[in-house]
Parts: sequence; structure tokens; C-alpha cells
Amino acid sequence: MDYRETLPPPHLAGLVKTRWTLTGDGAADRWAEQQATPDGCIEIIHRTRGRSRWDGEQPASFVVGLVDRPQPFAISGDAAFAALRLWPWAWRLISDIPLSALHGRWRALPGADFAAIETRLSAATEMRRIGTALIAAPSVAAMSAATGMGPRALQRWFARHVGMAPRRYLQLLRFQGAFETLPGEASLADHAAAQGFADQAHMARTFRTLAGVPAGTARRRARGPFLT
Repeated sequence: MDYRETLPPPHLAGLVKTRWTLTGDGAADRWAEQQATPDGCIEIIHRTRGRSRWDGEQPASFVVGLVDRPQPFAISGDAAFAALRLWPWAWRLISDIPLSALHGRWRALPGADFAAIETRLSAATEMRRIGTALIAAPSVAAMSAATGMGPRALQRWFARHVGMAPRRYLQLLRFQGAFETLPGEASLADHAAAQGFADQAHMARTFRTLAGVPAGTARRRARGPFLT
């Protein structure tokens, strides 16, 4: 399986996390079991060939909402995908589908045009400013300070634009930051400290909850936000 990411241009920072592609290298009649880990994002996915299934067969184009637990799925060996990974607050700028209708699930999204989505998002300068501040903040207090929103206003903003509390969302961001940078790390203890966990045990508990496997196992099996 070949997984690749491309960072968005600067004018989409804070709204689009990455563009990605995934290409299988197996036979069409063989299924490859995968597991998606929570990444704090909304995924708009086009499957350009092959098949995929997650709680049933998926269409060629679909959107995946925020997940807060590991989600198993499978792709045929010949499957290929292209996708946009959006920060959740970008979703309301391009769709009327409520975030609550996507939480922990996928939904068909025919006709999604990546270029048109990115053009529309490029005009959202204020949301880009807020999003950039949020993903760089190491604490909820820092989120408030960076965005200029008080604690109550921040809670309301997250309820509307993310669908979960700031502290819970920050936990997803910290986990995904640790997960994505884990391959190649020699010391789990040093990695835990560098990623803002209280200690290695704290990171271990988070990985078991959000990845479903210990950090040592994830280090061997991680490919982007997926476990192979």
C-alpha cells in the first residue's frame, strides 16, 4: 500500500490539513484490512478504482466525519483513493450537512469537486485565522488567548463548528500528532514528553483508547492516520 500526503498551499492553512492519496498494490479479489485512527478531521474521499467497505460497501465518493475511536475498514487490493482532509470548522463553509450527522460515520457525497472546495475555502480568511490559532495551541487556555474568545464563547464555538468540547478535541490533536510522528522514534518516553503527554504511561493509555493498540505496535504499523 502506497500512502502519500501533500501539504495545502498557505492560503488554505488552518482549513485544509492535507491532501492525500492511497494506492493498493494487490489483487482486485483480495481484501486488505485497515484501521483508521481519530485525526480530528473531516475527510472528503474519492475512490478512483477498486472497492472499499466500512459497515457496508462504500460508494465512489463519500465524506467521513469526526471519529473518536479506532474504526476498522477494508479496501480491495487494487483500490486507489484521493482525498482532502479538512479541519472540522471548514465543513460548515462548504456543506449544510450537520457535523452531528457525520460523527463516527460516513455518508455518500456525489459530485464533490476538490478544486471548487478549495476555491471556496480560500475566501474564508477569518476562519483560517481562527483555525490556524487553534491547531497551534497547546492548551484550552492557549486556544482562548490565541482566538480572543473567552472560555464560554470558545465552548459555544466548538459546539457549533467542531461538535465536541475544546478539551476533548485537544486530546485528539495531541494523539494524532504523536501517532503521525511515531514511526522511527527510538524512545517512546522521549516522544511522549515531546508531544505534550504527562509521561509515557499517559501516552500509552491514550494510544490504547484511540488507536486500539499500544504505542510500540503503532510505531511498526502506522501509515499516515492508518494502521495496516
